[in-house]
Amino acid sequence: MPLDLSFAGRSWPPTEPYLVGREKVREFASAIGATDPLHHDPEAARAAGYPDVVAPPTFPTVVTMRASRQIIEDPQLGLDYSRVVHGDQRFAYARQVVAGDSLICVNTVEEITQRGGHDFITTRTDVTTESGEAVLTAWSKLVQRGEER
Repeated sequence: MPLDLSFAGRSWPPTEPYLVGREKVREFASAIGATDPLHHDPEAARAAGYPDVVAPPTFPTVVTMRASRQIIEDPQLGLDYSRVVHGDQRFAYARQVVAGDSLICVNTVEEITQRGGHDFITTRTDVTTESGEAVLTAWSKLVQRGEER
């Protein structure tokens, strides 16, 4: 079943806040081999002008993937996640994510196209603090492979 093209332009309500924890930042940094002290040592981060450890640039994937469930699990869209491959991911930062941030996500479907029997969906997630400060925007492209014939 192809994706419902009428979802292009649709946005969802803001997510519940995600509290960025120091240990989560450290664990993520260790998992990806990011050894910069800013990701591990609160004193080093404070000396650099941050209130706490700084998340690596790809850390927001943790937050945005959780938030994207609003889109992925919407039965009206028609997405069969068993046929999905990840096509692209990019971030535009207003500022770094740091431990202690309480982040809210607003998801929007920017575009849905169909080519060669496959569906392409581009989503945008605007990430702010609870007080409304812009932190970043994340874009993701998912490809739903066509059904086997």
